[in-house]
Amino acid sequence: MRTGLPLTADDLALTRFAVSPMWEVVAACRALAADPVPVPHRRWAAQVRPRLAAAGLDRGWLAELVPPHGHLPDFLNPVPDRPVTDLAAELAAIRATGPALLRHDLDCLYADRGGRDGRSGRDGRDGRSSGDGRSSRDGRSGPRLRALEREPEQALRRITAEIEAFWQLALAPYWSRIGAVLEADVLRRARRAAERGSAAVLGELHGTVRWADGTLHLSERHCAVTRIPTGAGLLLVPSVFAWPRLLTRTVAPDPPQLCYPALGAATVWEHRPAPRAEALAPVLGRTRTRLLAELDVPASTTELAARCGVTAPAASQHLTALRTAGLVSSHRAGRFVLYARTAVADGWLAALP
Repeated sequence: MRTGLPLTADDLALTRFAVSPMWEVVAACRALAADPVPVPHRRWAAQVRPRLAAAGLDRGWLAELVPPHGHLPDFLNPVPDRPVTDLAAELAAIRATGPALLRHDLDCLYADRGGRDGRSGRDGRDGRSSGDGRSSRDGRSGPRLRALEREPEQALRRITAEIEAFWQLALAPYWSRIGAVLEADVLRRARRAAERGSAAVLGELHGTVRWADGTLHLSERHCAVTRIPTGAGLLLVPSVFAWPRLLTRTVAPDPPQLCYPALGAATVWEHRPAPRAEALAPVLGRTRTRLLAELDVPASTTELAARCGVTAPAASQHLTALRTAGLVSSHRAGRFVLYARTAVADGWLAALP
């Protein structure tokens, strides 16, 4: 399927980049729901799936709202209000979702569950339905969708609470690496735009995207977009988890959003062997140095204690000291607490001979 998005001079002038935690949440959920999980994300999926299952998040709101195929709810991706937005701002925007957008998303999701054939700007379906769309609102849709329709405010609060828990378990411990890749992508493409113009950058976003004759052409069915009023601009959002696809959102009067695979996305999950960190031992102590070296993959206190041959209370004490020094971050979701190295600690270890 080929679709086109004509862009005016005003649209090009208003084209901007943004880093969005919620786009990573949605794309990560889709990656986890895929069978099989895309190759670059399998190492990450193997780490986070047991945590999500233990917390019940593998069968919650996100599992029902973000299927492996079909419509992705537009209300989950509000327009970022700054170049690097934060999750709290996006969750507040989700809780404030208006009834018209929510009704549209529910119609699309119900239509997908009912097996209707359609197309959309989110991933190949818009769930176009006749009448009020209720003909497919039967047992094939999950109870959470019906709860979202009956009690939207309460449901949106539950959804955002689950998103926050998912974030803490699946993304926050890795965000130092993810964020670095996303921001580097934006810097490289912004430099490219300064050298050759916005049109050149648009043509290099993804293999399914082509810029010609003032129109952005998208050549795959899951990339369909619709034209919205002139002058709305265009929002480009890099993503680690979108690979290998391009995801889109078009909701008037918001600018269209294209979520594309970031350059270097696969490097986030590359195994990084523990460095020879002995040089830090006289400064930090041998146990704390070993803990830092073991945190190539985020882990719990119990896991780290077993790897380092110390008791859990001793590991907790050392991790607290490392966190106070800004070398380790902690991420809590329910009874889970995961520790991860910070960018400062990564820099220290990378600089060792």
